[in-house]
Amino acid sequence: MYLRSNKKLGAEVYLNEPIGKDKDDNVVTLQEILENDDRNIEDEVDLKFKIKNLYEKIKNILKDREKTIIELRFGLNGDKPKTQHEIANMMGISRSYVSRIETKAIGKLAKEMRES
Repeated sequence: MYLRSNKKLGAEVYLNEPIGKDKDDNVVTLQEILENDDRNIEDEVDLKFKIKNLYEKIKNILKDREKTIIELRFGLNGDKPKTQHEIANMMGISRSYVSRIETKAIGKLAKEMRES
């Protein structure tokens, strides 16, 4: 029993334990290597939840035409984002109508995101 628990503890790694030294002979920890100076992990997780929530709202709240225009306009379907003019030509409607639909859809999404 004692050997098993020691073996288990021997495999554990802690973020603040030294794992080596850098070129200036300073101690380096795993946490320093894993840290991201741009954003911390909480911000990353929060952003991912917000993106997931936005995609759900796009899917559930927007009408088909609004959804199509938003997906094309911002490249949400994996393609390169398209201009209002390109979308208008694809859908056989005017550019100004695409603009109105886009503005209305963004307004709907913004309202829903504020409420949730």
